[in-house]
Amino acid sequence: METNELTMPTKYDPNTIERGRYEWWLKGKYFQAPNDQEKEPYTIVIPPPNVTGKLHLGHAWDTTLQDILTRMKRMQGYDVLWLPGMDHAGIATQAKVEEKLRAEGKSRYDLGREAFVEETWKWKEEYASHIREQWSKLGLGLDYTRERFTLDEGLSKAVREVFVSLYNKGLIYRGEYIINWDPATKTALSDIEVIYKDVQGAFYHMKYPLSDGSGFIEIATTRPETMLGDTAVAVHPEDDRYKDLIGKTVILPIVGREIPIVGDDYVDMEFGSGAVKITPAHDPNDFEIGNRHNLERVLVMNEDGTMNSNAGKYQGMDRFECRKQIVKDLQEDGVLFKIEDHMHSVGHSERSGAVVEPYLSTQWFVKMQPLADEAIALQNKEEKVNFVPERFENTYLRWMENIRDWCISRQLWWGHRIPAWYHKETGEVYVNQEPPTDIENWEQDKDVLDTWFSSALWPFSTMGWPDIESDDYKRYYPTACLVTGYDIIFFWVSRMIFQGLEFTGERPFEDVLIHGLVRDAEGRKMSKSLGNGVDPMEVIDKYGADSLRYFLSTGSSPGQDLRYSTEKVEATWNFANKIWNASRFALMNMDGLTYDQIDLSGEKSVADQWILTRLNETIETVTRLSDRYEFGEVGRVLYNFIWDDFCDWYIEMAKLPLYGDNEAAKLTTRSVLAYVLDQTMRLLHPFMPFITEEIWQNLPHNGESITVATWPVVNEDLTNHQAASDMKLLVEIIRSVRNIRAEVNTPLSKKINMIVKGKDEQISAVLEKNRAYIERFCNPEELIIGTVVNEPEKAMTAVVTGAEIILPLAGLLNIEEEIARLGKEHAKLTQEVERVQKKLSNEGFVKKAPEKVINEERAKEKDYVEKRALVEARLNELKGL
Repeated sequence: METNELTMPTKYDPNTIERGRYEWWLKGKYFQAPNDQEKEPYTIVIPPPNVTGKLHLGHAWDTTLQDILTRMKRMQGYDVLWLPGMDHAGIATQAKVEEKLRAEGKSRYDLGREAFVEETWKWKEEYASHIREQWSKLGLGLDYTRERFTLDEGLSKAVREVFVSLYNKGLIYRGEYIINWDPATKTALSDIEVIYKDVQGAFYHMKYPLSDGSGFIEIATTRPETMLGDTAVAVHPEDDRYKDLIGKTVILPIVGREIPIVGDDYVDMEFGSGAVKITPAHDPNDFEIGNRHNLERVLVMNEDGTMNSNAGKYQGMDRFECRKQIVKDLQEDGVLFKIEDHMHSVGHSERSGAVVEPYLSTQWFVKMQPLADEAIALQNKEEKVNFVPERFENTYLRWMENIRDWCISRQLWWGHRIPAWYHKETGEVYVNQEPPTDIENWEQDKDVLDTWFSSALWPFSTMGWPDIESDDYKRYYPTACLVTGYDIIFFWVSRMIFQGLEFTGERPFEDVLIHGLVRDAEGRKMSKSLGNGVDPMEVIDKYGADSLRYFLSTGSSPGQDLRYSTEKVEATWNFANKIWNASRFALMNMDGLTYDQIDLSGEKSVADQWILTRLNETIETVTRLSDRYEFGEVGRVLYNFIWDDFCDWYIEMAKLPLYGDNEAAKLTTRSVLAYVLDQTMRLLHPFMPFITEEIWQNLPHNGESITVATWPVVNEDLTNHQAASDMKLLVEIIRSVRNIRAEVNTPLSKKINMIVKGKDEQISAVLEKNRAYIERFCNPEELIIGTVVNEPEKAMTAVVTGAEIILPLAGLLNIEEEIARLGKEHAKLTQEVERVQKKLSNEGFVKKAPEKVINEERAKEKDYVEKRALVEARLNELKGL
């Protein structure tokens, strides 16, 4: 292809170059997994976003990392599948739809189950299309022909298969247990859907009178409203204070019920009075004690957190209103004798924010121990799941080792309905993938499964399992890498591992790449309450997808949180702009060079050989670091190579032959420019797909799209370590001369005399051969190169590796003028030092000013003192000449 400079606008405008490109990629089917048996498969399944709203910065970060991996592997010749999909997100989505209905003055009960589910499907379709739009704006290389949804028919079949299989193995059971209950959404929650927050509460100390009138026993509680469901008081069997009371009874205040005193090892003799009230229907520990002592379970609350008929006169009251009233009544009765402030950890629903109630309920559970044991054992095998960083393996194992049975039923309408039916007359339970044939005699369980139950099957259910002969399952499972945040290791990662092992006999993914959370510039978590959230789509509108992607992917190391900063995204935009301008310059000077005309066999300058050597080093480093998921380091390497080596040095040096008369040198320089730019765009492509495709399309190439161009590999024939060493020396010399000029305020436009003294003949020969570069970038009036030179008395000098630079003062600067200028600078800095020190010695300022302000002033003081010392040293140096 011939270059056409006109297709690249003069100004870098991400919106212009990104517009329409994604559709072009999709039309070319570049992201569709080819199922090419000649290639090695590489699979990533997207962590399915919830169909509840817009994608946030965390999603943008997570998916960008996956896009980098899949684009890179596609270029490296793998048969890549990146499978997209979304999660039905039971509680969250149902809550959103119910909220919408409430705004219309309706409830789900007005619609009925079937119509409500239809309404929720409409919501799903609307928000799924929003999510796809956002994926396209980010430039994600997803294979939409394989898109899945956790409630689609294929995944529903997999869910039923897993439920029935675990049930038949005795690993799913139904039982009455204390579960975490969300009174706002009226559903059970698993342990990890509960967030614990420290809340200011109270300890309420009460006296329960002994039935025989011989005294009372003292207990304390943080939830006095639950006392209405007390069915015992427990003491430690070896507690001398209460040994004789075991077997006796107390009268439960207000209720008047006679309840026993039991002895149980669970009770801590040292805590409080050593006696505890037992409410088996409202506390998990009390539930276990109740089982041991065959105690009645009295539930005193309704599902919505109001008190039920067992609460007597408090029936219908909200649980917290009841607490206030019962405290008042107990005080009047003389039962409650002390209220003590108590800061304690209270569970809140992750979804609704409501205070979670430990609640007696009949639910479905997964028996976790056997499944967890298998998952733990896997980590001692060669085919274990590799966590990146490794430390998160301990986080995962700790949770698995302390696993509790998983409550999987949810009292919702949106989700996978539990495949269990109850006989209307006999109450027999029928669990099967299909309903019973005499369905009129049976009623299906009204509950649905926890969202994470279906998400846990995501890596294999999306591939066609349980049909193990499915092409995709056979080809693309297990997957290569899972990319996710550390906040869902328990929720999702661990569950995928044990379900994958149980149903496929293999780990679901080879690697788990863990990233942190996106925080604001001050390190705070982004939240609605703080108003510090950032919409990634707005950032893209302003700076382009490439700038956001590059910042997100290179802004931290694996496992670490990322601080979002507009300034850093702006800096990335500047980087993209630099790339654009450098590429445009190169293309303007290609002079119609075609792919077939690229020739790297001609005589190359030291700059040509150096940039090709540096390119090889960059290819090796970027590939090695990418394989280790060190994208922050990859970003640093690419930035340094592109900005410093290619733009600031090579392009400037390329101007010498490009603007010269030697046609052979011009062709070689154009060929090197085209080759290096082509290879660099390929290395950068996974990070910045849009700008690299745009530039690549203007370069001489023989392909359709950079997305399917081959990944760069090191070409040893183009490495020349001697040339790289020679170039390093030239760069050091040029930088040193520029630094001296800056020190003495002599602009580059002013010609100066210059002597470069090589340490041996070989170095002097290299410098002589490359005299043109020194003259071009140092602007000398006269340039003397040699191993033996006449050194002037008064000169500025600098030592570099292998040579000494000598700049005679005559013509470089007027010493008297420079001493006068530096004197003024010294006085100004002294004034600033005194001003800051006066401020910091003021006790009033130090006491009242915020720490941040004080630290800023201290930093200023340090800066001014250091600058003044440098000026002083320079003044002394000049005065001594």
